[in-house]
Amino acid sequence: MEYLQDKFKIIGRDTKESEKIYKPSLTFWQDAWRRFKQNKIAMFFLFLIIFFMIVAIVGTHISGYKYMEQHLDKSFLSPGQGIKDRFYLGTDNFGRDQLTRISQGIRVSLMLSLIVVSICIVFGTIYGSISAYFGGKVDFIMTRIIEIVMAIPSLIYIILLMVVMGNSLWTIIIAMSLTRWLNYALLVRGEVLKLKQSEYVMASQSLGANFWWIIKKHLIPNALGVIIVSLTTDIPQIIFTEAFLSFIGLGVPIPQASLGNLVKEGFSYADSYPYLFFIPAVVISLITLSFNIVGDALNDALNPKLRNS
Repeated sequence: MEYLQDKFKIIGRDTKESEKIYKPSLTFWQDAWRRFKQNKIAMFFLFLIIFFMIVAIVGTHISGYKYMEQHLDKSFLSPGQGIKDRFYLGTDNFGRDQLTRISQGIRVSLMLSLIVVSICIVFGTIYGSISAYFGGKVDFIMTRIIEIVMAIPSLIYIILLMVVMGNSLWTIIIAMSLTRWLNYALLVRGEVLKLKQSEYVMASQSLGANFWWIIKKHLIPNALGVIIVSLTTDIPQIIFTEAFLSFIGLGVPIPQASLGNLVKEGFSYADSYPYLFFIPAVVISLITLSFNIVGDALNDALNPKLRNS
């Protein structure tokens, strides 16, 4: 006992730190954002996406021209030649300001992709949640419906609807939404199948919570991670699909500006006026690359166990 008394001493009660309230630990989303910020490349491309969004909003007001405004006496001005007339990225064959048309094209393409993704998330989440939550025959029938619809390539549905309904922005939105929501339905179904056996879900059921309460409070919030990752990777695919449809003449009708239309129009003059083709092509490439890299980084941030495995 004397030996122990020589080695230890009573330090008394800490009257300063005992009542201190410590900051709670980070939430799931705060922790995911902390991990995402550590990826410097992803942060750069996130700021690039924000830059393109700002260009889409204010770019049409920089030069003061409208995207359909024609100046036939100033057609085919290169970016260097048109600066004094505020044609900072040059003009096309009708003398229309390329900066204004590119910013309008970014706006249309991003608006198109965001509307399609929003519709797909709503319908896909509801459909997949119902299918997985009830299971059994309900899940079997709803899953078979998805498989039957997905058996035919989505591009065939899109082209068929475009031929029947005509070329317009809303036709493209409807055509893409009718096929792309299936992927979200399958994604949410897989997540709900895993989550519905969780203790907090069974606790809510035992307390009398109904289906919509459990879906809204437990299942969908815990499936948001995979939905967000899928959203960021789906947006560039929609933009590329619109560009392909415009290239074959089934996209946003001319003279409306979209990135696909600008690439199609510029391709006709690629030999003589390459800036008409390369500038919108580079914009599409950067937007697609940015969303894909941000999506991969979000997947790593939201699923750290998969990243470390």
